[in-house]
Amino acid sequence: MKKEIRTDSAKKVFPTVLMITGALLAAALLFMRLNIVAVVAVAFNCIMAAVITLSLIIKKKVYTPMVLAYALSGLGVVLYFIIFGADAGFGVFTSGLAGYSSAEHPLFTGEGSFFTRLLGNILLASPWALSLTGLFLSAKHSFKSGAIKTAVCAVMCVCLLGTSVLYVLTMNMRSKPNTERLWEGHDEYLNGIDKKDAAESPNVLVIMMDDLGWGDVSLNGAIYDTPNIDSIGENGLNFTNFYSAYSVCSPARFATLTGRYPYRGYADNVIYPTVATLSPFAQTRIFNSIEMGNNADGMLGDEVTIAETFKAAGYSTGCFGKWHLGDYGEYLPTNQGFDYFYGSHHVNDMKPFYHVTEENGEWKIVHGTDELKDQSMATEWIHDEITDWITDKAENGEPFFAYYTSPWPHAPVFAGDDFDGTSGMGTYVDCVTEFDHYLGIMFDKMEELGVLDDTIIVFTSDNGPALEGSVSDLRGGKYLAYEGGQKVPFMIRWDNDNGALGEKQTERNSSAVLVDLYPTLVELCGITGNGGEENYMPTDRVIDGISMAELIKSDKVIHTSEHPILHMKREKIKAVQYAVPTAEVKALYPDYNYDILNDEYISFKYFEKIQNDNSAFFDKNRKNWLHILNDDYAENYNRTPVYPEISEQFKERLHEITDDFKQNRRGVIS
Repeated sequence: MKKEIRTDSAKKVFPTVLMITGALLAAALLFMRLNIVAVVAVAFNCIMAAVITLSLIIKKKVYTPMVLAYALSGLGVVLYFIIFGADAGFGVFTSGLAGYSSAEHPLFTGEGSFFTRLLGNILLASPWALSLTGLFLSAKHSFKSGAIKTAVCAVMCVCLLGTSVLYVLTMNMRSKPNTERLWEGHDEYLNGIDKKDAAESPNVLVIMMDDLGWGDVSLNGAIYDTPNIDSIGENGLNFTNFYSAYSVCSPARFATLTGRYPYRGYADNVIYPTVATLSPFAQTRIFNSIEMGNNADGMLGDEVTIAETFKAAGYSTGCFGKWHLGDYGEYLPTNQGFDYFYGSHHVNDMKPFYHVTEENGEWKIVHGTDELKDQSMATEWIHDEITDWITDKAENGEPFFAYYTSPWPHAPVFAGDDFDGTSGMGTYVDCVTEFDHYLGIMFDKMEELGVLDDTIIVFTSDNGPALEGSVSDLRGGKYLAYEGGQKVPFMIRWDNDNGALGEKQTERNSSAVLVDLYPTLVELCGITGNGGEENYMPTDRVIDGISMAELIKSDKVIHTSEHPILHMKREKIKAVQYAVPTAEVKALYPDYNYDILNDEYISFKYFEKIQNDNSAFFDKNRKNWLHILNDDYAENYNRTPVYPEISEQFKERLHEITDDFKQNRRGVIS
């Protein structure tokens, strides 16, 4: 006689352990408030669905503790997103492509309301809840026919497996950041900024390329011509030792806009799209839960940005190109100080990828995903938008702050029809020369409008090159803390500078970093607060950058032990770099007589541990390495054996900064 399917409530070890695990996951979600725990919980439920099915097939039993394990874990996920969710709660069924900030649907804007989250999350969870309940009741019910009972239970098992996977693909994954918020200081600072007289306000144009290497502009030795990019340095200054604040996209942009290292805002890695999708392999939704800390889905809204500062001072602000710092709510560019945004919220090798126009946190798609499978029109579209915007501001006499963030030459690279194949060096160079061409057209238009001379123009890149591109003689590339990963082009031009740039058409050799850009522009543009306080910056939080004004004017060294340059990767400081007066080095080593000791400062860079960039020896690490960048910018030789005391000083400084970061993650000044 065949064994009939039944329920089993006995306290057996394995089912009981699973039940306790489910309860612990639910408790961890509600107390720890971390999206990553929700990811673990839904993965646990998928496994539980399989275990319940196997126990039915092998043992002919549905163990009550296993059902409770699934139910408790699932209930924890649902409660978590009802209480702490950061959208309306309907997951994939309120597609981000339609915009979560829609004035026509106020309940679905941002975090929606408690009731939309309650309704949305219950609806999303109801298929697996009904399947789980149906399976348990079917196993418990006394059917007249054992065959019918077996068939019903089998159907319920299939439903449970299917709905468990479906829930992973459709569930809400946006939740409120679980960290100390700095809104009070944010608002107090912005309210204290003095409005500037338009006639005394130089315009600002910050141009940031994506993955452009230090050696990818002809002013730095590129083997092809970039005349319009070069014109910035040729009419102003070219920096030979300028660094990004991180060797990958999103963190570098965070540093540029906030003057703070990305660790401060849980922005230590690439930010992925949060747009809901049914595709199980889409680079979206779950990735940020793994990569970002404390549920941050982008640059936190309580960070003070340079755009917010200039907007509060009376500037019109616009962002054009690649944002890559979040795609909903507080993370959107027009909720971060920009009046207008045109471009992509995401990077061009992710899905979905589209171009939008955005104002006041409301955005609409103007070039959709299918249309952008071929991105060859991107440079022209972005150029047209920023040129039209600058034209409008110039004709209306409005000072402007423009942030021009080209998506190029990040892979996959594209070039317009008029440029594709013209360089003889491949699409990468075609793409860069096309950008340079349109940049020249924009500069001509600015001159025609009469605003070129009184515009501070900055050109740089977010990090070094990835698949192709030039780092010149440097070591490494994108995502590495070597020079090739973070040393980037930097030029600044300001024709009507009243001497602020010092001797123009020259180089600046002292080191600076992207976190320095914000305080530098505040000083150059004379932003004041509280009725005249100069160089007005937030005081409630650490600003890691320092003004480059003196460096720009006279090549003064600004990054010493007090303000080192940090090279970070995935929340860890990989290297510390700063200049040491040569007199201090000579005092430690009076018998040394090397040529390098004739310089006024020696620029040291210290790695406690760094992966080998030679793929043939991928398992090797460089440990306790000290480099002198004055004569060894390619980081070829370890100077620790020669300068052991200096090496130890840098190691101590690295640990000191690391400890400070851990103790005060967000850099709060009390």
